[in-house]
Amino acid sequence: MFLGFGIDAWITIVTVIGMFTVLLTTKWRSDVVFLGAIGVLYVTGVLDAKEAFAGFSGTSVITVGVLFVVVAGLTHTGVLQWIVKNLLGIPNTYGKAVTRLMLPVAVLSSFLSNTTVVALFVNVVKMWAKKLGVAPSKLLIPLSYASGMGGVCTLIGTPPNLIISGLYEEKTGVAMNVLTTTIPGLFCLGVGVLSIIAMRRLLPDRKAPESAFESTGDYTVELLVPSDNPHIGETLGEAGLFCVNGGSLIKHYHFDDFMAPATEDEPIMGGDRLVYAGQIDEIIEMAVSHQLVSADHHIYSMSELDTDCKLLTAYVTFGSELIGTAIGDSTFEKDHGVVLAAVSRRGERIKESPRRVVLEAGDTLLMICPKHFNIDTASLRDNLHFFDSDDVPNIGTGTIVSMLIMLAMVVVSALGILPLLQCAFLAAAAMLIFRCCSMEQAMRAVNWDILMVFAGSAVLGTAIQKTGLAEWLANGILDVCGTNPIVVMTAVCLVGTFITEFISNTAAGAMFFPIMYEAAEKLGYDPFPFLVALMISVSCSFATPIGSPTHMLVYGPGGYRFSDFIRIGLLMNIIILAANILIVNIVYPLTAL
Repeated sequence: MFLGFGIDAWITIVTVIGMFTVLLTTKWRSDVVFLGAIGVLYVTGVLDAKEAFAGFSGTSVITVGVLFVVVAGLTHTGVLQWIVKNLLGIPNTYGKAVTRLMLPVAVLSSFLSNTTVVALFVNVVKMWAKKLGVAPSKLLIPLSYASGMGGVCTLIGTPPNLIISGLYEEKTGVAMNVLTTTIPGLFCLGVGVLSIIAMRRLLPDRKAPESAFESTGDYTVELLVPSDNPHIGETLGEAGLFCVNGGSLIKHYHFDDFMAPATEDEPIMGGDRLVYAGQIDEIIEMAVSHQLVSADHHIYSMSELDTDCKLLTAYVTFGSELIGTAIGDSTFEKDHGVVLAAVSRRGERIKESPRRVVLEAGDTLLMICPKHFNIDTASLRDNLHFFDSDDVPNIGTGTIVSMLIMLAMVVVSALGILPLLQCAFLAAAAMLIFRCCSMEQAMRAVNWDILMVFAGSAVLGTAIQKTGLAEWLANGILDVCGTNPIVVMTAVCLVGTFITEFISNTAAGAMFFPIMYEAAEKLGYDPFPFLVALMISVSCSFATPIGSPTHMLVYGPGGYRFSDFIRIGLLMNIIILAANILIVNIVYPLTAL
């Protein structure tokens, strides 16, 4: 014993602290980090084999995996697109616009992956904001917040709800209803919508970087003159390369010598590099007509350029290995068979060769990619988020069928006719039988990284409870907060909300479950309402862009800065926490054991 803890408890403490340190300070994959933590706990004997790997066979983990297939059916039949098309409209005030946006997003996020919903809505909201005459930055943070608050409205809407409800069932043998959090979640959502409208002045009014669906006037593109170009020997003006449709020549390089300022009398030589800014689609057309090529390396013939290509837009994610580097100094283009055509940052034109720009999180990249380019590889997902998709669903009979399947799954589970896991299996099978998605689409939809983190989080919770850390922490909270159950509930939820700003909300839910459960039991109360409050608190992280994957999705497109989230997010955290504690204690009054 040392400081009251046994060796197993200290190993668990060091493992948890080490794991979160690695997640916060390195770019290691989260699933690998969680798997490593499980390995440490198993090898050191803190957990036996059954305990260490129980998370992988837990019903909540299997439920999440099966629900990925249900989501695939909804996505590929165009359910989300149908809702976007029919529900947004053209509201005449900001308050109505926020309401029109947040409510359907929240409803969708109650049943679908929050990330999927936000990824669909980002470019739609940017175009919609332009029609309304509102800066996209005024709507994209509300979009992300709505997805988080909507996710807590059902057990299947967000992973922490499933993991906490699963752990509760293991403890008590009683399964939570799929709609357990619906009333508290809807109340917090309503408070959140009203708060956003009231605090709209705290939302930044920023010019957003252009997306693939809008004008690309803030991009620059670097082109190269091949050695067999017919315009060699002519001046830029004579060749029609000085004044071009949709853009302007901002730099001209003779080999590596920068000619400033560029003039129309400058002669053209093989190997020259021309940097343009403006409408990229028109500049690319000009490049083809004038037999220029992308300047990723010296190309001696136009026949070397792959004309069977497409333009894709991507945003540099937080933790990306590309941050702090220039594409020209890496092998990124060669490794993935792409060419960086343009860079935009917070809506401001970068007057520099795109391949020489030192990248930052949130930068917008326009890349020339092969026609059948696969964006769903681990190395790309870890560094970039693509918004372009080749899968354009057709809205039709399949849309209605997939919606009915999803609704049937929720209703049957809510009425207690079948357990949620069985309902999820039946819904997934129905999606395949009625061809709402193909077998290949279903398998691609399963996110194994998330499942690994999910299973690992449950194992950490087991270790925290088995080693007595949960009891020790619960006693510590009671010593500080006294025996008032509302105060204890608020304290744990407050810490949970803060922690989830920096780590996975799934991990936060698993870590705080045993602490909240122990604290409630020591006070002599049924843990159920305490755990419902915990579900909501660990999914409501608003103050940092790294607090949720959906925040990271809107960070680049909205042209945000880190401080933008802090300014409004801290207040939102406090407001939603207060609403959470209030409504949970009304809907689920505390009862003594």
